[in-house]
Amino acid sequence: MNATDRTPADLLRSALAADPGRPLVTFYDDATGERVELSVATFANWVAKTANLLQTDLAAGPGDRVALLLPAHWQTAVWLLACSSVGAIADVAGEPAAADVVVSGPDSLEAARACRGERVALALRPLGGRFPRVPEGFVDYAVEVPSQGDRFVPFSPVDPEEPALIVAGAELSGAEVVERALGDAAGLDLTGPGSRLLSGLGYDTWEGLSAGLYAPLAVGGSVVLCRHLGELGEEGVAKRIESERVTASAR
Repeated sequence: MNATDRTPADLLRSALAADPGRPLVTFYDDATGERVELSVATFANWVAKTANLLQTDLAAGPGDRVALLLPAHWQTAVWLLACSSVGAIADVAGEPAAADVVVSGPDSLEAARACRGERVALALRPLGGRFPRVPEGFVDYAVEVPSQGDRFVPFSPVDPEEPALIVAGAELSGAEVVERALGDAAGLDLTGPGSRLLSGLGYDTWEGLSAGLYAPLAVGGSVVLCRHLGELGEEGVAKRIESERVTASAR
């Protein structure tokens, strides 16, 4: 992190400048056996493409609300940073009817139809795979995002004091997200660059978002983000901690 970093997107830019090749997000789904590892550079590329999709194709801008009906997943982390890049408000598990854009996983498509704005569907399949058939009334993220540009420039400057995130009823500005993430780091035993946190928490609370993305990003660390960690058992978790060189955990 640099002293000038005021938004989560700023944190990602600093991480990219410092060490683009290091791991940032390693994702496991222990219900399916999926494992995906994204370096800072690869993650930032997904964020840039998603931000271009959000700003250009979906016409979202600063202050627009994006309801994220998604679990703790590497693609959810991408959307959180894409919203920050554009200046849109990431409304985690937000009400679709009140949103300008809704982004839905396969299990929440019916609820997402309440959005009168743009609707995006994520299959959440391994390697970012697409739906066998695009859900009616949605665009398939996996179809639309590959053709987007690899560099992103916002049409309007992002104000770090404006709302950036809504989670569990709490609204935070971009600057508050950064400040709280940094404040959480010590309690999560994140000591700085090289720290590697295993998180089995959901993304529906600030604690889960902080441990599963923001705090490791803020200190130059990385996260091993685990969905359905309970499927693994204590012995399996211990083996993962060893194999992934985890330095701290939040479960």
